[in-house]
Amino acid sequence: MTVQIVVALLVFVAVYVFIATEKLPRVMVTSIGAAVMVIIGATDSRHAFFSEETGIDWNVIFLLLGMMIIVGILRQTGIFEFLAIWAAKRAGGRPFLIMAMLIVITAVLSAFLDNVTTVLLVVPVTILVCHRLGVPPIPYLIAEVMASNIGGAATLIGDPPNIIIASRGGLSFNDFLINMAPIVVVLIIVLIVLCRLMFRSAFAYNSERAAKVMALNEREALRDRPLLIKSLVVVGLVLTAFVLHSVIEVDVSVIALLGAGLLMLLSRLGAAKTFGDVEWETLVFFAGLFVMVGSLVNLGIIEAVGKAATQALHGHYLAGGLSLLVGSAVLSGIIDNIPYVTTMAPLTVDLVNSGGDPAKPLWWALALGADLGGNATAIGASANVVTIGIARRNDIDISFWTFTKYGLIVTGVTVALCVPYLWLRYFL
Repeated sequence: MTVQIVVALLVFVAVYVFIATEKLPRVMVTSIGAAVMVIIGATDSRHAFFSEETGIDWNVIFLLLGMMIIVGILRQTGIFEFLAIWAAKRAGGRPFLIMAMLIVITAVLSAFLDNVTTVLLVVPVTILVCHRLGVPPIPYLIAEVMASNIGGAATLIGDPPNIIIASRGGLSFNDFLINMAPIVVVLIIVLIVLCRLMFRSAFAYNSERAAKVMALNEREALRDRPLLIKSLVVVGLVLTAFVLHSVIEVDVSVIALLGAGLLMLLSRLGAAKTFGDVEWETLVFFAGLFVMVGSLVNLGIIEAVGKAATQALHGHYLAGGLSLLVGSAVLSGIIDNIPYVTTMAPLTVDLVNSGGDPAKPLWWALALGADLGGNATAIGASANVVTIGIARRNDIDISFWTFTKYGLIVTGVTVALCVPYLWLRYFL
């Protein structure tokens, strides 16, 4: 093993440790790590910026950018506050019914937006509703973030790991809908049942408090109805194009950017409001990760691991899929599932290419493990970190272990249910 490979591996591991421990901002860590990879010669500008195999995956970057712009403009209309208040009133101010409805709304929104954006929009309104009801907000916030991670697994655009998997595996929007959505529907129902058991002390009904919630007027939340109509039309066009993208032969990243451009033209909100909700740090974080993982590909490390894994499997793809499912869930709980999937995707490409059609279910095992494993701990997914941060700004302290003790239960049950799903659907 050459000195260059040893240094590259040490840098890579160090970056992962810093991401997992959150000692430094993750965008800073990945940017420094990418720079070191260039300095030691593990990659260069040609490989980092222009190579499809070893460089920044621009399809992922621009898909995220386009959707962030669209959601940022849609947020200006107040539609998300409207949905939360509407759900609370339809539940008659009854705490458990409100939680169940918020779980469903969050899961659906996460499937068609993305889970980070969804919690940014739904969590502040949930805190308002909980204060009006006089119930502890922590169970509701934990339930919502878990719903966002599970619901986001249903589609290509719902969870950043899925975007990476789709890009690396050449998978379409419809592939995710067909293979992931059925089990996700089951898991959301299971989540509602688990929340009823885990948080049963948080569902005390108070008629006076409920009356305050019923007094809220959801229509007052709609701040710009003409913009809402325009936004919903554009979102509908974008989602339709996502479903048909393999027919019209236009990449989903291009569709997202075209939708963002059309909505910017129709809304004319100005740069501050249009780009104010774009998470630039997240985009730079992704870019740094891609450069680092591409460096390992350049040095032959990923290929070597892939060959070893292929030989170990000996064509036993059921065992490989279940191992990938469980292993991904465990590791995604320890480190953020985005860097985990960024690393595993090239390895899975090698496994699928060497095994052909029988190995394709490995993609769904990776996606399910990474998406559901993100619920295991407070740092398992970006949506978790974002939710805890919003709660802290509202003087609500969700500690690492408070989140994790519930997260481990939900992750264990949901991943266990995916085992028979993978077996029955792909290997029986």
